[in-house]
Amino acid sequence: MHIGIIGAGHIGSALAVRLTSLGHSVAIANSRSPETLTDLAQKTGATPVTAKEAVRDADLIVVTIPLKSIPDLPKDLFEGVPADVPIIDTSNYYPLLRDGQLPELESGDLTESEWVQQHLGRPVLKVFNNIFAANLQNNGKPAGTPGRIALLVAGDDAAAKQKAMKLVEELGFDAVDGGSLHESWRQQPGSPLYCTDLSADEVKKDLANLGTQRTPEQHAEFLANQAASEKQLQAQGVKL
Repeated sequence: MHIGIIGAGHIGSALAVRLTSLGHSVAIANSRSPETLTDLAQKTGATPVTAKEAVRDADLIVVTIPLKSIPDLPKDLFEGVPADVPIIDTSNYYPLLRDGQLPELESGDLTESEWVQQHLGRPVLKVFNNIFAANLQNNGKPAGTPGRIALLVAGDDAAAKQKAMKLVEELGFDAVDGGSLHESWRQQPGSPLYCTDLSADEVKKDLANLGTQRTPEQHAEFLANQAASEKQLQAQGVKL
């Protein structure tokens, strides 16, 4: 496939490495200019481009930038991109360390990727948000390997979801259907499924335990878990 990646941070770079190694053609863009991606291009084999060039003629698009930067993307970014091209959102909400408070996400009215979908004006899938970049790049295993890490794919378009799940499997992870985009709260920061590298059976068990409708208590619990995690990262001097 020809895959366009918008965002050259940890996840974007890890995906570029793995996808090119699998024979896919990858075009990658950042918020600055293609010239600033020379080193990444040499490391990964991806082609540095502008954001609009990254989505042009793509079979699949990955948007992997800080949540707060989503509204800054060009409003006509996906003009001319066919409606059946899957768009993957990998973003996570970090109000303390990076994004500031977003009222819609604090209230629980929207999931993070529903918020992204509103701003992009195109349907999205939530994938690759709940695994560390190093593990995404290095810990893929052949199908059937005991303890193979499972990754959730949430979204509302069945055909797009199947395409993304096939890619997850190709990257060396068990793809688990995470339900609708409205149910993607189950893989957001603060949840038991966030960066815990569980197997498919463990993921499915947690999904069943969490249910499909987020309760106010669950929302408050996950926000508190994430706040505690962010404070710990802040104390360690970690910058996102």
